[in-house]
Amino acid sequence: MAEILTVVESANGAVKKVSLELLALAGKLGEPAAVWLGPGYSDEAGAVLAEHGAAKIYVADNADLVDYVVAPKAEALAQIMQTANPGAVLIASSAEGKEIAARLAVKTGSGVITDAVDVAADLTATQSVFGGSTIVQSKVTTGTPIITVRVNSIAPEAAPAAGTRVDVAVDVSEAAKSAKVTDRTVAAKGGRPELAEAAIVVSGGRGVNGADGFGVIEALADSLGAAVGASRAATDAGWYPHQYQVGQTGKTVSPQLYIANGISGAIQHRAGMQTSKTVIVVNKDPEAPIFELADFGVVGDLFSVVPQLTDEINKRKG
Repeated sequence: MAEILTVVESANGAVKKVSLELLALAGKLGEPAAVWLGPGYSDEAGAVLAEHGAAKIYVADNADLVDYVVAPKAEALAQIMQTANPGAVLIASSAEGKEIAARLAVKTGSGVITDAVDVAADLTATQSVFGGSTIVQSKVTTGTPIITVRVNSIAPEAAPAAGTRVDVAVDVSEAAKSAKVTDRTVAAKGGRPELAEAAIVVSGGRGVNGADGFGVIEALADSLGAAVGASRAATDAGWYPHQYQVGQTGKTVSPQLYIANGISGAIQHRAGMQTSKTVIVVNKDPEAPIFELADFGVVGDLFSVVPQLTDEINKRKG
């Protein structure tokens, strides 16, 4: 059974959930192996990866991999691929992940597929394309398949494995050091989960009618332990920060539950959330396009419906 390499994403030494999702997918395709690029690996991180299926953990403890932008990571992966000879490489479909995948494909003479939402046992990837209007199946025909996978497309699964650490020495070329990281700023985090990784997302749109209206959206999100999202209309109006925009020009989310409140459902927004597993819509316009995606819909004023929903959830939690 061929190894399936999965590139680990971490924050302050902690393994991100998307890395566990990649391991779950890798387990369906071959023997999962994790790749840790850069300093910060710990026994605790290794235990988490092993618990979720990593038979091997390749550790490239080289500061150059994080002190320079993207290129060194692609070089390191190319070197690891030469010795591991994997059946495929899975990478999170983040901005950095897609750039690493593209560079890696060029270096190894391989085909690349981005934004997959699933991968079959024969390595055929399922993608949502053209703003989410079309579902296609794609397959790499040259080299080693390099596939980036959308966050929340696969549920993490416990599948205890050996988690054997394999230290690898990688050589970073001078050409890969052309862009150096000169400073880092830690993003301020609130109590809510990160939008792109959240299992539940509660979003507000034009129907929220102003910045103050997002109070009811935030209250519902907090009752569910969810992230808050917003449509482009709401962020462009200055009602909510742009980093919370869901859509084709914002963030793509694929949570287990997406609750759209006062959002009409323009194709731009739908492209960013339509792979959500369950969609609930609250909108006073029964003809709103967003209802086409709804598993459950309520035609009504969100300022009446959402607070009632929040109260009911809080009662049941109590």
